[in-house]
Formats: sequence, C-alpha cells, structure tokens
Amino acid sequence: MKTIISVVGARPNFMKVAPLHKALQKYGDSIRHVIVHTGQHYDEAMSKVFFDDLELPHPDVYLGVGSGTHAEQTAKIMVGFEKVLQDRKPDLVVVVGDVNSTVAASLVSVKMGIRVAHIEAGLRSFDRSMPEEINRLLTDGIADLLFVTEPSGVRNLEKEGIPREKIFLVGNVMIDSLKHYQAKAASSAIAQQLGVERGKYTLVTLHRPSNVDAVEGLRKIVSMFEAIASRSTIVFPVHPRTRKMLEQHGVGASANAIRNLLLVEPMGYLDFLHLLERAQLVLTDSGGIQEETTYLGVPCLTLRENTERPITCEIGTNELCGLDVEKILRKSFEVFDGKMKKGRVPELWDGNTSDRIAAILNSKI
Repeated sequence: MKTIISVVGARPNFMKVAPLHKALQKYGDSIRHVIVHTGQHYDEAMSKVFFDDLELPHPDVYLGVGSGTHAEQTAKIMVGFEKVLQDRKPDLVVVVGDVNSTVAASLVSVKMGIRVAHIEAGLRSFDRSMPEEINRLLTDGIADLLFVTEPSGVRNLEKEGIPREKIFLVGNVMIDSLKHYQAKAASSAIAQQLGVERGKYTLVTLHRPSNVDAVEGLRKIVSMFEAIASRSTIVFPVHPRTRKMLEQHGVGASANAIRNLLLVEPMGYLDFLHLLERAQLVLTDSGGIQEETTYLGVPCLTLRENTERPITCEIGTNELCGLDVEKILRKSFEVFDGKMKKGRVPELWDGNTSDRIAAILNSKI
C-alpha cells in the first residue's frame, strides 16, 4: 500500500483536492490518501462549510499554523509538516495552487527525499511582486510531476528547463468540482435570500493587496461601484482583509451608502457557485474565478494588470482591466447593453481532470 499526502492550506485548495480525493478512491486497494490541512487560512464556520459542501473527509492531520508574515507562516508550516512526513512516511506529496502551504510543503518533502506532484503547475503572471508567483516558480523548480491546466503552462515550464517527461497537460481540477456540484448549487436559496434575479446583478470578489490595501485603490473601487449600481445590483461577499481595509481607510461608510450594493459575508462554495453561474457580470481579482466564469460563459472583468491564466482572456470570457475605472465602466456597460465578449471552454476542461491525474499518480508512484 502506497501513501499519498495531499496538502491544503487555503480556501481554493479544497476545490482542487476534493475531486482528486474522489478519483483516488478508485485505487483504494493500492493507494492510501491522506489529507493534511496546514490551517494557513482557517475559520471554524467556513471550514465546516468547505467540508460539507465538497463532501471532503475531515483532514487526517491539522497543523493549525494560522496567519502571520510570509516568513512566519512558511516556517511554521515547514516545521509542522516535517513531523507529519517523519510520522507518515509517504511515497508522494501532492501540492496544489500557489499559496505558502504549497511551497513550504514542497521544500520539506524534497529535502527529505520524498517526491512532489504539483497541480496547477506552469501558470505564470510574470509579475514577481506577487508572492504567489514566487511560490509557483519555486514549487515547479523542485517538483517531480507537474500537472498543467492550459498549454501556456507547458510552454512556460519548458522555457524554464523542466524536462518534458515531468510535464502533463491534464486540464483543470477546479472545473471538476464546478461540474460535479453544479446541480447541487442550483438548489441554493442564496439568490432568493439576497433578493436578486438571474442575469440582473454583478458579482464582485476583491482581496489582493494591490487593490484593497491603499486608500486610493479603495476610493476608485467605491466610485466604480456607484456607477455600476445605477445599472445593476452589486453582490459583494467581502473578504475579511477587504472589510478591514474599508474601515481602516474610512471608506466603509461611502460603500455602505451606495444603493443597490449588497455587502455580504463570505459564503460557502455552493452558494457562491449558484450566484456565479447566474450573474450578469463578474468583477474579480481572483485567479480561479477567471477560470470558472470562462467555463460558465459569464462575462468577467479582472481588476489586475496581468493574469497567470491567459487562456481565459485568449479564448474565454475574461478581460484584464487593472484599476482603470474608465475601462471597467466602459466594459461593464457594454455587458449591460448586451455586447458581452463571447468565449469558449478550453480543451480538457471537461470534468475528468482528477481522473487523469489519479491514473498518472497510480502509474508513477
């Protein structure tokens, strides 16, 4: 019996590991799958929602590292995860995405002679001011198996000197979760509770420091909301970081005064997917939401200067706008006037990516 440890640390990781966990159950006679939650992001109520929504078993190991600086958090994860590896002695460690847990677990594993598989490898924004970009580069440089979501990822890894035999273009595990839970999400009552109708609201997620840490950025966002709210109700599940900055910079009152702007608490995966699929427009600075809107055919404006998921702009429904308020409003009003960008679903984003990964892991372990 071989042991595979999958590491989760932040909210998006759950959506990526859940379908892989299901796929690995088919190899239960030969593979033991262990889930380690570092606790990089942890909220008791929200974690329960993750496990319930995604039908994930509770983690076999919970490290509880909590928040801190990048150095503090990474160090705590490395110390805690080293003990897990000494105890469990896995044959392979699976890391996903680009959070601190990803790079920390990879470094510890490789130094202990344990092979690493990276899901979502090869994604590049080419912006090294983003902590996530550093995490991606380091993890890909030391991983043994690199599972890639889109062709640009393969090209990036080859340019960086990664041997082709380590690289596997398999598709997107986030889409596996989306497809699997679409029907279940359809029964959510969240739209009814918020009083919004399909195709008549704009869904917003914003949390990146480049957008929400400075008062200038927040003022631009609030002015943008004022204009958009004249044409479309805005539903904004507010990330704790963003809520803190709104109050800290004294912009919260201006936001609360906007009619048709619904500032709501963060929500579970099924409720959010329900709103995402039915939105008229999505404004975000998240990576995964760019992919989900492309799959769903929902217009998406990304409030960033770059994206590590270029296929969402090349053939999908996504457009980069930065914090250019004039451009955001122009593109938003085009959508409201029925002139939205049309897109198509990338190859291999078919809901079967986790099965492909599990088969490769089983053959390589």
